[in-house]
Amino acid sequence: MRLRGMVTALLTTVALIVTVGAAATPGAAAPGATFQNPVVGTPNSADPWMGYYNGNYYYAATTWSGRILIRRSATLAGLKTAPETTVFTMSQPSAVSNMWAPSLHLLNGPNGRRWYLYYSAGPSACCGGQRQHVLESAGTDPMGPYTYKGALVLMPDNGWSIDGSVMTVGGIDYFVFSAFNNNSGFENGGLQSLYISRLTNPWTPAALGTLISEPTYAWERVGNPVNEGPFPLQRGNRTFLTYSASYCGTPDYKIGALELTGADPLARGSWTKTATPLFQRSDTNGVYGPAHHSFFTSPDGTEDWIVYHANDSASQGCGTTRTSRAQRISWNADGTPHLGVPVSTTTVLAGPSGELSNPGAVGVQRLQSYNFQDRFVRHTNFATRIDANVTPALDSRFRVVAGLADSTAVSFESVNFPGHYLRHDNYVLRLDPNNGSATFRQDATFRQVAGLADSGWSSFQSYNFPDRYLRHSGYQLRIDPVSTATDRADATFRRTS
Repeated sequence: MRLRGMVTALLTTVALIVTVGAAATPGAAAPGATFQNPVVGTPNSADPWMGYYNGNYYYAATTWSGRILIRRSATLAGLKTAPETTVFTMSQPSAVSNMWAPSLHLLNGPNGRRWYLYYSAGPSACCGGQRQHVLESAGTDPMGPYTYKGALVLMPDNGWSIDGSVMTVGGIDYFVFSAFNNNSGFENGGLQSLYISRLTNPWTPAALGTLISEPTYAWERVGNPVNEGPFPLQRGNRTFLTYSASYCGTPDYKIGALELTGADPLARGSWTKTATPLFQRSDTNGVYGPAHHSFFTSPDGTEDWIVYHANDSASQGCGTTRTSRAQRISWNADGTPHLGVPVSTTTVLAGPSGELSNPGAVGVQRLQSYNFQDRFVRHTNFATRIDANVTPALDSRFRVVAGLADSTAVSFESVNFPGHYLRHDNYVLRLDPNNGSATFRQDATFRQVAGLADSGWSSFQSYNFPDRYLRHSGYQLRIDPVSTATDRADATFRRTS
């Protein structure tokens, strides 16, 4: 986790709460673009949250500052170089700095479905003032804009609390978080523990938190006695609450789990703790302190994944050396989660299933025009345009695959003319067969970015002419520079089924 001013030691979440489906089906869809960990390796990439929503991955992590940043990418591999967008700058005196552990959840609020971004923050002096805070999005775009809804009062005397996340059980939203069982700190014999409170709305707890877990096993007490970073993992009718154990400054920071085995999530007796950790250091693979995590599902819904932070050396601690890593998880025969072993940064991994979908599989998509929403990108006689009521329908369907020139970008392969891709030729977009040349690969590659007219949509920047974007003009498709509001609307699209 992070530095704490109130304690004598350094200490420390679609994705939403992850409700996972059936076990992965081999061959259900093509694996995603290959990648190597870390998925994000910048200094501020600890305590990661990741989710997949409407064709994009979204990623946020601890910044230590007064800014909350989000990355967005069509592929998991693309997050490494995706731009960071500041979605909120904190100005409240009690929460102006030291932002930790952001966690996003798409919930039903008083104004309908909204993203709620929970985070820990405090005054400029770190870190005894850390409390839980929440933002609300204006719509259903994870990039915001966001408004500040307030601080969550979770402990007696509005005491210290961090690492909050939302868990939904039986249609009721609960807030799970970490705090000290003595509402004070380690120096007074406190145990950093897990608590839960029911939410009356996404920013209002119904009551103070109820204690559900303390660090009682030896593997939870290395360095300091710590349970923190709770994040739910649900499958079928079973609910697990995973968490990080031991002090984050040690290489023995690890992941444990509780299972909801009783009827009332607010009752400590309803939770059963796993006696051994689920995920811990691998000296063989050179991964230390792997924890503070969240879960997400693959684009086609067949795979379950974890994102977590870790260090490359046993001597590194709780600071900016921690980087974000991701890997697929599985399930044991008894229905419990199997997180496996943290993989080496030299291991090449296949990306999540459905990221680059086969024809006929989940993920074949259309591109919908932003300013003519009844019209979709299509090919006709190998020319391209936007049309309504496309016949035959397959003329408007494409496989969105890893970019032919750059796997962190995208290319569009025709479903009914396999091997043919959207590419520009003298700035005019065509559907042409891949001739294998470097020029073709570059002409057929685009970087997906936030929509120029609406950040909830997407725009596609030419790979080899980065000052030009895919746009329609007179319903015909081409790549052009964008300067006016009309240009931006013409260059904005939605990936849809």
